[in-house]
Amino acid sequence: MLSDLAWSYLLEYGPSVLGALATLVIGLWVIKWVVKLINRGMTRGEVDESLKPFLLSLIGALLKVMLAISIMSMLGIAMTSFIAILGAAGLAVGMALSGTLQNFAGGVMILLFKPFKAGDYIEAQGYDGVVKEIQIFVTILTSVDNKTIILPNGSLSNGAMINYSTQATRRVDWVFGIGYGDDLKKAKSILKNLLEADSRILKDPEIFIGLGEMADSSINLTVRVWVNATDYWGVFFDTNEKVYDEFNAGGINIPYPQMDVHVHNAQ
Repeated sequence: MLSDLAWSYLLEYGPSVLGALATLVIGLWVIKWVVKLINRGMTRGEVDESLKPFLLSLIGALLKVMLAISIMSMLGIAMTSFIAILGAAGLAVGMALSGTLQNFAGGVMILLFKPFKAGDYIEAQGYDGVVKEIQIFVTILTSVDNKTIILPNGSLSNGAMINYSTQATRRVDWVFGIGYGDDLKKAKSILKNLLEADSRILKDPEIFIGLGEMADSSINLTVRVWVNATDYWGVFFDTNEKVYDEFNAGGINIPYPQMDVHVHNAQ
């Protein structure tokens, strides 16, 4: 037989305990359902697979902490001091790990919004290379001379960045100098014939050749063509070599900076 004291405790705290247990069971079920729902949304949104497990675990943990605080409040445990201590501890940890947290947030933003992906050629923070791997805290590039470049995601997500791989076509630009007195029309004809003979150069937009500048030592011709992005460097280097050969063969001078020095013999 239960004593009168036990009955009084049971009547006083029993409903609260039963309510807390019911809240725990229902809350865990709701959290599981919410996490599954978010997982489906991430799958539809094509969120990066390396990011999904971490985000789902983080969301689940935060919801469980909120559930635990609610249950303890139902049991009559004063949570004001606990929450204040938890907040102060969180602030201290946040200040100590401010750089790391910034990189983490940057990594999440990059993986969610995908300004670039593995395999893209990008330029950022004074470096350029092919994206090898996007991690939570850093992005790893491989430079054209096969160096490994590690960029923190915080500065990468907040700074300017050029992605050379997002567009199917790119414009190739040159400036070719010819000497004063050379045949301008002949030089333009040589350039046009060379560019039209290259099947990698697109017909639309049209090839542009114009007089860009009358400089100190040369007449500078501005040349612009459009190519498929994968052909950019091949067309650039090949055309440089062909123009040099054809200008020499056609009697077109390729000037270089020079200075005339006059010496006066004072008697």
